[in-house]
Amino acid sequence: MKLNMPSNFHLRQAVLLLLGLLLAIPALAQQQDTVHRLILKDGSYQLVTKYEVKGDRVHYYSSEREDWEDLPSSLVDWPATEKYEQGRTTEAPEAVQLDKELDHENELAEAKLPQVAPGLSIPEDSGVFLLDNFESQPQLLELHPAEGDVDQQAKGNIFRDAITPIAGLKAVIQIDGSHAAIQAHVDVPSIYLNIDAPPDPVEQAKHSQQPQPPISDRYQIIRVEIKGNKRILGNLKRQVGGKLTQEQHLMKSTTTQLAGGWLKLTPSDSLAPGEYAVVEMMGKEGMNLYVYDFGVNPKAPANPNPWKPEIKSSSTPKPTNLQ
Repeated sequence: MKLNMPSNFHLRQAVLLLLGLLLAIPALAQQQDTVHRLILKDGSYQLVTKYEVKGDRVHYYSSEREDWEDLPSSLVDWPATEKYEQGRTTEAPEAVQLDKELDHENELAEAKLPQVAPGLSIPEDSGVFLLDNFESQPQLLELHPAEGDVDQQAKGNIFRDAITPIAGLKAVIQIDGSHAAIQAHVDVPSIYLNIDAPPDPVEQAKHSQQPQPPISDRYQIIRVEIKGNKRILGNLKRQVGGKLTQEQHLMKSTTTQLAGGWLKLTPSDSLAPGEYAVVEMMGKEGMNLYVYDFGVNPKAPANPNPWKPEIKSSSTPKPTNLQ
């Protein structure tokens, strides 16, 4: 009997610990109830502190991941979401104060984002966005990086981060597809950049050790040439003496520094209909192979998922900006 006493003692301790955890679950659930729920049609929900309906998208701040995210508005069960909000019990004063503090922090963060048109600000704290105008309405479109490929006209290994053709031979930089996914309807689109984290940190670390061009020349707009199902960004050629030259159709542009680390890149002249890309110049190394492509086509259809000016109206209630 004495030999069994230690194991029974530990068993009782485990049972007491389990009961304590079970009793703590309601308290945790009560804490989660102080956060709003965005209920989805599949029965799941997102815990949010704030959200906005922008066209066919919902832009919300996740209280779990502490970041802004997006999802299609069609996935949200709006009647269930409103019913949940109406049936909520009165929050404790501590929870109300916490919500106010979170809202204040969000407002301060949003105030640092440049406003590109009346009622339209950049929605994220980093990225590349193009300001367009479609059907007399300003729209903000996100440009995603496309990886360029090097088609070197010589045998041998091609290193993506080197772009160093053999002396006397030429390397062609190209991206797949004949057209970019985003098409601007205006011939002088403004592009806003704040790239604080490159897609490839290891590659960026290599380039950071080299002298960089001034901020006014770091980002350029180039006209790309369509060849079949490829878009040619430019050519690189190494002379016999080792000098590296590049052939690109650079468009004249101006760069303006904005608050929060943002840059505004604007063409100096109207862009003719066609395909273009924003490239990062890497000093003596040529250019970064991660580019941001777009086209100019006044007759193009509407772009998917644009950010539009926020219209506030007190007469028509909307499930936005929950406090």
